[in-house]
Amino acid sequence: MSEKIKIETVKSNDFEMDYFKFGSRKDTMVIIPGLSVDGVMKYADAVATAYAPMADAYTIYVFERRKDPPKEYSVYDMARDTAAAIRTLGLKDIYLFGASQGGMISMLIAIEEPELVKKLVLGSTAAGVDDEQYQKAVGEWVQFAKEGKKEELYLSFGEAVYPEAIFKQARGMLVEGAKAVTEEDLSRFVILAEAVQGFDVSDKLTKISCPVLVIGSKDDAVLGGEASESLFESFKDRSDCELYMYEGYGHAAYDLAPDYKERLLCFFQ
Repeated sequence: MSEKIKIETVKSNDFEMDYFKFGSRKDTMVIIPGLSVDGVMKYADAVATAYAPMADAYTIYVFERRKDPPKEYSVYDMARDTAAAIRTLGLKDIYLFGASQGGMISMLIAIEEPELVKKLVLGSTAAGVDDEQYQKAVGEWVQFAKEGKKEELYLSFGEAVYPEAIFKQARGMLVEGAKAVTEEDLSRFVILAEAVQGFDVSDKLTKISCPVLVIGSKDDAVLGGEASESLFESFKDRSDCELYMYEGYGHAAYDLAPDYKERLLCFFQ
């Protein structure tokens, strides 16, 4: 992808949401990324490059969370707003991929608005987050953000998301990246991170009618590999649903596993 990706904004009745798109095919793929400190829009060119093989088959939309989220903003609210943005853009029959918190949002969209989703891939995510999982997964990050400890937040985040060898390689970049984080970024991160506390749709998964691929990693240090395996239990008796578990790529298998995009493409087609 040599052309710089343009950041656009979709406006609904009561909010605005940034997104970008690439590819020019009839079929539509939507990516809902996971939680991050500074958002996905600044990495638009890198995302487009990573998913370039899929842009030959789809027009791909990548959505950020809404601008100026209220202090009380749940994953359910995120799903409602993202679905509204998708409808506002006139998208339908989408091939939906959600990673981590983006997977939680994607589950809810498929549950509440099944007519929007043709196929669903859930990467490194969970159907529920209890208090113990919350503290293990994001509690420390939230505390660092509230205290304005940018470097500690970035390093804690990176250490949890990446395998040890990758984290050591990326440590310098994480320290450098933390310097650009603003107070606004930290405040927004706290709102979005706290939203996962108490999230639970485990009793609603049977409402998902489209084909589902669950992709996890056995060494996921954020949510645990068992979260993906437990999630798949609701779909295991369906012939149109699949589970694949990586080992060695950690929570960020969606970024690190060399065949990840090929698995998405194979399932969607």
